[in-house]
Amino acid sequence: MAVHTRISPEEAADRLALRELVDAYAHYADRRDAKGQMALFTEDTHFVVYMNAKSDIPSQELQGRDALAPVFDNLNQYEATTHFNGHSTVVLDGAEATGVSYCLAHHVLVHGSERSLMIASIRYLDRFTKLDGIWYFAQRRLYVDWIETRAL
Repeated sequence: MAVHTRISPEEAADRLALRELVDAYAHYADRRDAKGQMALFTEDTHFVVYMNAKSDIPSQELQGRDALAPVFDNLNQYEATTHFNGHSTVVLDGAEATGVSYCLAHHVLVHGSERSLMIASIRYLDRFTKLDGIWYFAQRRLYVDWIETRAL
């Protein structure tokens, strides 16, 4: 049997708020709401993308909330996307936290009469900060572990 640890109501609220933050990111992505996504980040956020998770060299590195707009707007090339968030872990330290979360991102692309589906297995390494009682992404590292593309 697993041992269950008691947590305080405050810790439970923080854990729920962090999960809702991660889920809001996926929701805004699927709704093509770049401004909504950007609002989830601190002003001085650091966002790093590794299209090859095995590489130490990032594909893209952005500093500051305003720099995120083109990245999130890039989703407009797809007819539809669906991000399924999976398991996650969080380590709380007062008004700071770190976490790892997993996502299967589905992207439907249309070229003329041809449709394709790209599925990406994404792992996020996050650093969060709580400002005025609200949790934000302070840093998000996006690692693409694998991609599969197939005709629809």
